[in-house]
Parts: sequence; structure tokens; C-alpha cells
Amino acid sequence: MAYIESLRVFCRVVELGSITSGGRDLRLTPAVASKRIKELEKHLGVRLFNRTTRSLTPTEVGKRFYSEAQHILEAVEEGEAAVAQFSEAPRGTIRLTAPLAAGHRLIAPLIPDFVDHHPDIEVHMRMSDRKVDIMADGLDLGFFVGTPHDSSLKLRKIADCPRVLCASAAYLQRCGTPKTPEDLLKGHNCLLLRFPRSPEYFWTLETDTGFRKFEVSGKYDADDSNVLLNWALDDRGIINKPLFEVSEHLRSGQLVEVLPEARPMPSMFGCLYPHKKLQDPKIRLLVDFVASRGLDLMEQLIDPTG
Repeated sequence: MAYIESLRVFCRVVELGSITSGGRDLRLTPAVASKRIKELEKHLGVRLFNRTTRSLTPTEVGKRFYSEAQHILEAVEEGEAAVAQFSEAPRGTIRLTAPLAAGHRLIAPLIPDFVDHHPDIEVHMRMSDRKVDIMADGLDLGFFVGTPHDSSLKLRKIADCPRVLCASAAYLQRCGTPKTPEDLLKGHNCLLLRFPRSPEYFWTLETDTGFRKFEVSGKYDADDSNVLLNWALDDRGIINKPLFEVSEHLRSGQLVEVLPEARPMPSMFGCLYPHKKLQDPKIRLLVDFVASRGLDLMEQLIDPTG
């Protein structure tokens, strides 16, 4: 097992570009991660990395070995998953990702209870509003709220998420309340979730003729959905949000729904994972757990009295 663990360290160091980052991702100190790499190089009799004071890059031999090491680790994971089906207590590590708001509100609250039910399973959770490459980042699955784009992964839909446009009463008093979707294009500050290659440069709203795209704009954008929410609460503009994220603020009056007759297109709450993970019991257990408890949690956030 020590050799397999060294292969895992080596692959993560290659993927993340540093021994510190690779070790941290696997919950190892830089010293332990460095020792694993040195032991692997000694065992193979080759140098796997070119090291300078500023960079760490794989040698040509290291690049070739990385490709082979990936195949070895995939084979080990598939073998462990096949054997795990005969075990009464699934074990191992699950590496997952989720967007910030859904991660905080729908996924993270469930993880401790899941681990209590399955104490031999570890969960490593990464959160980001940017699109994450599940395969390249060595993850087992990714939860999302939106529209999935990667058809090479298996999709599990959990629920549809209604969305709303909303802003603070102070902002609407200062800038006017939009009466039609077209009014959003007339000087309103629309707060956008934007980052390189982000698809969300427009809002899709319901109209009399069906859903239409509106190329809204504003003075502020960010790659963190929680920042946008804070800006809206600070009277800075209009946001387009899943209802479960803002229902608390709508009930308190901190935010007011805008254009309720032209609501945004609902988003999908679901997860993506490689096809090979289908046979892994611990992955199925977690997905089923979140599908059941996450839906209940979302409904409770939307309507606590229901």
C-alpha cells in the first residue's frame, strides 16, 4: 500500500504543480509528501521532477511515468470498488466538489451525518463557483446548481431549483423597480457571476412568448456567488439567484423579489461523476444520501413552515 500511496502523491504533485499543494490535497505535510517522492525516485532509479527555487516540473521520464501511474491508480480504484460491493462496511475516501452557496447550504451540513452512518469513509470536499474538471482534478463527483455541460460524465438529477430576481428596497427606491424584463437593460445594475469562460453573461427569463435571453450588465461582477448576495444586501443591484439561497432574506424583507411574473429559468440541482464510479458503493451511498436529505434541506430553506 505504501507504493500505491506514493503513486497518489506523485500524481497530485504533478497535477497541482507543487509538493506542498499535492501533499495538502492528500492531507499530508510537505515533509511527508517530499519523502514519498524521494522514495519513489529511489525505487525507480530516475529523477521524476526538475526542481528550481521557483518551480517544480516533471521530467520527460516523469511525464511518461505519470501517464502509467494514472492507469495503475485507476485499476486499483476499480478493483477496490468491485470488492467493496461484497463488504458490509464501505470504506475509503470520497473527493467531491460543489459550488459555494449549494456547498454551504445543501451539501456540507449533510457530510457529518453521512460519515456518522459510515465511519470507515472519509470525505474531502472542495468548493468553488468556477467550473471544475472532475477528471483532471482527481475528484470522484461534483455537485452543481445550473446546467451541466460535460456529457462524458454520468448525470444524476436531484431536483429543479426555482430562481428569482431580487434586490434591496433601498436600491429599488433609488433606481426604480423594473416593470418588464427589457427595463433591466436600461441602466440597472445587474450583479453577475462571471469568471473566465463563464457561460453566465446573460439571464434567461420567462416572457409571454417563452424563455428569452437578456444580455444584462452592471458595474459589479464576481466569481463568488456569496459576494454577489452581499452586494445585493448592500443596496448595490439586482441578483438572479436560486430561491433556496435568498428565501431567508425575502422573508425578512432585506430583499424584494423583482419581476415575479418573469422569473428566471429554473436551475438543476444534481451531480456528475465518471461512469466507472457507478460500481463504487460509497459513491452511490453518498449520492443517494444527498439526493434524499439535500432535497428536504432545500425545501426547508425555501419554506421553513412547510
